[in-house]
Amino acid sequence: MLVLALDPKSILDRMRAVLGKDDLTALKEISSNDPSDPFRVLIGTLLSHRTRDEKTAAATARLFHRFKGAKELSGARSSEVVELIRGVGFYRVKSKRIIQVARIITEQYGGNVPDTVKELMKLPSVGRKTANCVMVYGFDMDAIPVDTHVHRIANRLGIVNASTPEGTEKGLVEFFPKEEWKEVNDLFVSYGKKVCKPIGPKCGGCILREDCAYYKKLAKTGKVNA
Repeated sequence: MLVLALDPKSILDRMRAVLGKDDLTALKEISSNDPSDPFRVLIGTLLSHRTRDEKTAAATARLFHRFKGAKELSGARSSEVVELIRGVGFYRVKSKRIIQVARIITEQYGGNVPDTVKELMKLPSVGRKTANCVMVYGFDMDAIPVDTHVHRIANRLGIVNASTPEGTEKGLVEFFPKEEWKEVNDLFVSYGKKVCKPIGPKCGGCILREDCAYYKKLAKTGKVNA
């Protein structure tokens, strides 16, 4: 259920005011380095699962320094890919999976990453969040990828009251105007790492606290983190 008292533009503007140019997510960094390469974004997103942003960005850079695209990566040896992406979570499993994805892209899609959520989700290990990330960061299309940060913050603020990422996405696309969708993931993720952390959120210094359902509830208990 949406809390209509919250102003969508004000929320994003206040987040922007707190975040600096160094508060880049891995996918923002990857897409900034190569904005016309959806394949790089797709692989970077797959590598990002259960992995810190700095590890994701570094591994993606190493991988694409060696393999320039889907065709090259499709013929890679898993052992070589393992060494290039070592440091990301489950790197041995991911090495096989990204080679598999590269082969499918090469053989079934002519080397071009599909540009719809439906087609993207046919690829191994690609769920709705990953597909939406490719739409936003790879194709510059309007979508709201919902990861743990986005899900947590949206529910804490009271924008949504959803138990699943799918429910959160549905609420967010209703709440934010379409022209803002592409920025929601990046701002929420960056804000979630810097301020609205999963454990020990900095509620006392949060610029959104006066409009935050979670803060208001916490303030009544006197347990507000600085």
